[in-house]
Amino acid sequence: MLDRTAYLALDASSLPRRLGGRPELLDRLGPAEAWQVREVGDGNLNLVFIVEGPKGSVVVKQALPYARVVGESWPMSLDRAFFEHEALSRLGARDPGRTPELIAFDPAQAMLAMEHLTPHKVARRAFIDGEELPLLGTHLGLYLARTLFRGSDWSMPATARKADLALFAGNAELAGITEELVFSDPFKAAPLNRHTPGLDDIAVAFRADRPLKLAAVEMKARFCTGAETLLHGDLHTGSVMATPTDTRVIDAEFALYGPMGFDVGVCLANLWMAAFAQEGHRTDARAAAAYCEFLLATAGILWRTFEAEFSRLWTNERTGILGGSDLFEAQGDEAGAKAALTTHLTSVWQDALGFAGMEISRRILGLAHIAEFETIADIGLRARLERRALAFGRHLALNRRQIPSIEAANLLAETQRARP
Repeated sequence: MLDRTAYLALDASSLPRRLGGRPELLDRLGPAEAWQVREVGDGNLNLVFIVEGPKGSVVVKQALPYARVVGESWPMSLDRAFFEHEALSRLGARDPGRTPELIAFDPAQAMLAMEHLTPHKVARRAFIDGEELPLLGTHLGLYLARTLFRGSDWSMPATARKADLALFAGNAELAGITEELVFSDPFKAAPLNRHTPGLDDIAVAFRADRPLKLAAVEMKARFCTGAETLLHGDLHTGSVMATPTDTRVIDAEFALYGPMGFDVGVCLANLWMAAFAQEGHRTDARAAAAYCEFLLATAGILWRTFEAEFSRLWTNERTGILGGSDLFEAQGDEAGAKAALTTHLTSVWQDALGFAGMEISRRILGLAHIAEFETIADIGLRARLERRALAFGRHLALNRRQIPSIEAANLLAETQRARP
């Protein structure tokens, strides 16, 4: 049992004194008396500091013993910092260069120091500002394929994979948050739910929508029981930092074993929601439509890249217990191997659509909303755009087995977005 009796939350003034003896930080920053510290955390859970010194800069992240978004009335374990460290170590190894470099970790203080990503910008903020990130879809598609495939029984040795499954089962508290906030709360009168004024009727309708609730139960069961691979677990566009030439994935404290389609679906849902929000950020209708087209194109590139890279890994790295090459390639049955791949990718795609529908619902009717909608000052306009997104998300959840391709999903999004 880790002794955390000496745990104390950091602040900008105490950080140099408390961390100034760590050689890995001194090597990166220079002498502690010259450090400049500012707190920049705008997430739901943790403290985040940028620390700048004569030699460079780092980011220091510390877990709090409660959910920051709610306060001390919602206590939380500090162990999430351990799981984030372990997850980033694995995800970074599976797709090198796509996560920040890890510099220092103090489990007793639930503190992680990592590379300061600059001039990177949180992708969500870039979408609000109308900045194009031409490689975002490609980078995320490769990241998803590599991390999801290489963390699974298709690739990993069985003993190592089962040991990791047991390890990350310990992140049950954050898994429980996802299970409630994503799959249950939006579809009932949960006390932490909130929504934009003007959406009362649709909130009530969602709570009475039996087909949608049945879909939520099915997707929750998939999430809870489909331990296919190590997931990031919270791969929205606020967990992505990017420049026009680089993309990094951060904030992996929700990591757990689950179905491959979850990370894919959450990522796609946030691209689609950003597209629905564009009218609230562009006064010129043509500019809004053009940026929406970029976001939908990014979603298309992400899925097609994922599909292509996953297929390449299937051919070249399928060495785990589920590999099945002895049943197909070893017997000269290349078509059988391709059929098995197609079956699996179809399952991931349909799961992704269902999880995307859940993510859209919870980001509008649940506790944790997204800045693309929340920063629209015109409340009536915001409600109209969110209403369109909710209709799209509901369609994805109910019809996930009838939407054959990313092109079809994007067409549905564009059609729904253009409605009055």
